[in-house]
Amino acid sequence: MDNVETIAISALQHVAFCPRQFALIHVEQAWEDNFFTAHGQVLHERVDGGAPEQRGNTRYERSVAVYSQHLGLSGKLDLLEIEGKAEKRYFPVEYKRGKSKTEDWDRIQLCAQALCLEEMRGISIDEGALWYWQERKRERVALDAGLRALTMQAIAEARDILTRGITPPPTPHKSRCKACSLVEVCMPDVLRKDHTAGYIQQLFDSANP
Repeated sequence: MDNVETIAISALQHVAFCPRQFALIHVEQAWEDNFFTAHGQVLHERVDGGAPEQRGNTRYERSVAVYSQHLGLSGKLDLLEIEGKAEKRYFPVEYKRGKSKTEDWDRIQLCAQALCLEEMRGISIDEGALWYWQERKRERVALDAGLRALTMQAIAEARDILTRGITPPPTPHKSRCKACSLVEVCMPDVLRKDHTAGYIQQLFDSANP
């Protein structure tokens, strides 16, 4: 993709989670840290800081830069496990601070990383994993046709928003909005609670029993 803006792979998780959040961050350049984002940054600093190592028949490479010229993607993979020598098997692992989700937001990010690796190294990857800090467990993810289609859809949606430069309107979703660091930027009028009028009325009532 010549002369096309490269999309950060991590941004695909944003657009899958909420297209408006993606636009606020990547079009309007808005960003607010909260506990969840700060904790996630600390976790990734710990993971990315390790040096490559060999354990038996498996090599572990951390903080691996990945890129796809065809898809216009770039990013960083937390951990790449390479099994074998003659016939190598590549197994990408992405670390997340929370817990496993029914939605595919995290799986889309992992799949995009695998797509980049396949293009870079001329290989095929059929499986990867997500490691969740809160649950302390690894979730194996099949990189099947269905997930690949969802990932391509997320790439197309992100590309469309960036090209048009228009932020989608808010669509309140109680559970998602609660954890979003941009909720006050996204919907300030909904969240603003001005109790001034009520306070003045209370003072008036107390002065005139």
